[in-house]
Order: sequence, then structure tokens, then C-alpha cells
Amino acid sequence: MKLLIFNCGSSSLSFKLFSVDSSLTPKILLHGKAHRVGVKGTEESFIELNQDGQHTVVPMQLDSHAQAAGQIIQMLQKLDIQFDAIGHRFVHGGSLFTSSTLITPLTTPALERCLPLAPIHNPNSYSVIRACQQSYPGLPEYVTFDTTFYSQMPDIAALETLPNAFTKQHDIRHYGFHGLSYTYIFQHISQTLNLDLAPLKIIACHLGTGGSSITAIKNGKPVDTSMGYTPLQGLVMSTRCGDLDPFIPLYLMQVHNHTASELNQIFNKNSGLLGLSGFSSDIRDILKSADEQHNPEAQAAIDLLIHRLKKYIGAYAAILGGLDILVFTDDIGLQNPAIRHLTCAKMDWLGLELDEQKNRTAPLDCLSEIQTAKSAVRVMVLPTDEESIIARDGFNLLQEVKHADL
Repeated sequence: MKLLIFNCGSSSLSFKLFSVDSSLTPKILLHGKAHRVGVKGTEESFIELNQDGQHTVVPMQLDSHAQAAGQIIQMLQKLDIQFDAIGHRFVHGGSLFTSSTLITPLTTPALERCLPLAPIHNPNSYSVIRACQQSYPGLPEYVTFDTTFYSQMPDIAALETLPNAFTKQHDIRHYGFHGLSYTYIFQHISQTLNLDLAPLKIIACHLGTGGSSITAIKNGKPVDTSMGYTPLQGLVMSTRCGDLDPFIPLYLMQVHNHTASELNQIFNKNSGLLGLSGFSSDIRDILKSADEQHNPEAQAAIDLLIHRLKKYIGAYAAILGGLDILVFTDDIGLQNPAIRHLTCAKMDWLGLELDEQKNRTAPLDCLSEIQTAKSAVRVMVLPTDEESIIARDGFNLLQEVKHADL
């Protein structure tokens, strides 16, 4: 079975074509990514495509994810690429979805009800779904949710401290996100190292160029996670504020007459590293400015990013009752040894000791361990692959539907 997978980021659109069979080991046939979607700046948007060892880059204006999907589809059609179904990452399924589902006239209204739950992700994913439906009418499409991973999270971590009747009425709870990434990490470490992770205490840091989160895992299940009702809560992110006193938006609306739309833009698009530094959401730019220009705003952005990471690691180590494995993944976690160094510094109280040489030379394409020989905590760095989890879920889902129709 050939499955085309779309994965919407806040300013990107990744795509991969997999061949999947009953072994559930997806094989990548081609992959690519639309970069700087909807971003205005000095650098041009572009789509990259990798197939059969050939790397193609096509610069073009990409004002929206729907437009990017249309351009990708045109590229695939020109190459006469065929597939059996299309899978989509959908960040927030709310309480309506706890597993992957086919997109049908019955499920579409429920998906539409989920759009406001992740305002910079779900609408983009839905626009890509609509673009695919227009180009491939009748072809099966399905969605896999980031929130599914947290359906087994303990109630004590999922509860929000609002009146019970109110939270039940509005389906308000701590949902958690990046679940596809954490699912992949857990499975990949276990399979690669032939390691039984079930009894181990794990803290995983998904540090991306858009969103970042941290999750505590024990007995193979999430115990707690930094993102909450939406992907806005938690760590300092590229343009998202992370943890914030909930009275701040009330004050800004009541006293200074800011609208909900204005605050949504500020909290999601203008805050985080961008808001703190005043000039960039890219951690590489900020590190360079702090190091070479001694920029105090850049240094403050780095300091708060690390402070928030350490705070969550410490809290989750307390909840887990210790720590066996600390994981870094996604673009910042994988590609930035300086952030790993700063995060792990002065963590000897946990028994964690980083090997600086291994940290600096950690490969970008495979799992590596960067702790010293005497460290009580294993520190792992690895690329994530959310799309392969979507492909596996899709294969199982489509097989179930096929057998149900027989």
C-alpha cells in the first residue's frame, strides 16, 4: 500500500510517500517540504523534493498551506506519482477523537468543530485536506491526531483547576501535543537499542522551530506534558509565549481594550524567542547575537528558554521519582548542541553528566547517546519521524475498513 502523508507545521508543510505492508515498517519512496509558508521576510519560500537520490529545490511564493499543498500535488502529478490514500497530521482532536479516523461526510463536521482548538495548526491542516479532496476526489483520506498519545495520561495531570461542571461542559482539559513525535521516539529507541523501556523513567524534549514541548513517560505511558488545552502553554517557543498568567489576557482586554484576535496574534505569533529578542525567532540567530554582539535581549531570551526547560525537567523528575533517559529531538533538539549543553549544565544532582565531545559531534540522521560513561542518566539525541507513525496508523485503519467491508 502506498500512502502520501502531509504534516502541517505553523510555517511549513512536510510530505512523504511511503510503501507500507503488514510488517508495519514504512519505506520512504520520496519526501520533501514546503518552507516559509505564509512567512514574509528577506528569504524566498520554496519547495524541496527528494526522490531516487535527486534533490530538487523550486523557489516560489507560498502564501498559504492550501497553496503549498496545491503546488506539491502538481509536482507529484507531473512525475505521475500514484498512491492509495492520503494521511494528515491533525494536531488537536479535542474530546471528539481519540484515534485515527477516515475523513467522511460523517466525520468532517466533527473535524470542523476542532478547528478553533489549535488556531495556527488545525485550520492549516484542514485547508490541505480540502485541497487534496479537490485534486483526488474519491481517494481515501484519514487523519491522525497528536492528542491521541495522551488519552492514557492520568486524570490528575489532565485536570484543569476550573469548576468541574464548567470543564465538562466545554471539554476543557490538559490535552498535550507532539504525541506522534513521542510515539515514534519511544518505539524507535526501544527497537534500535533492543531496550525494554516500560520500567524506565523518561523525559523527552521535542524542541522545534515552531512549537516545543516536554513530556514525562513512565511504564510506556505519558505521565505529564508541558502543553495543555492548546499548543500555546509550556516552554518558551519560537513565537509562542508558553506559560502565562491567565489574568494577563483578561487585563489586556478589560483595561486596554485589546480584542481576542489581537491577543491571539500576540501570544501565538509575536512572543517567545521573537518577542524576547526583538529581532528573530531563530535560536541560531539569537545565540550568535548573544555570543558575538553581547546583545542583552538575545541573552535574556536564551536564559529564559533554558530556565523553563530546566524547571520542567526538574518537576518531571520529581513526579517520575528519578530519571533514566533524557531525550532531545526535532530541529532545535537535534541540531543545536549549545542548547543541549546549557540544558544539561549543573544537572549533576540528577546524576546527569554530558560528554561535551559527543554532544558537539552528535549525528543528525540517527540515534546517538551523549552522556559520559559514569552518568546515571542516558542522554539521547535523535531525529523524529511523525510521518511514519501516521503511515502505520493509516495502514492499520485502512486494513480494518477493508476487512469490515468484506
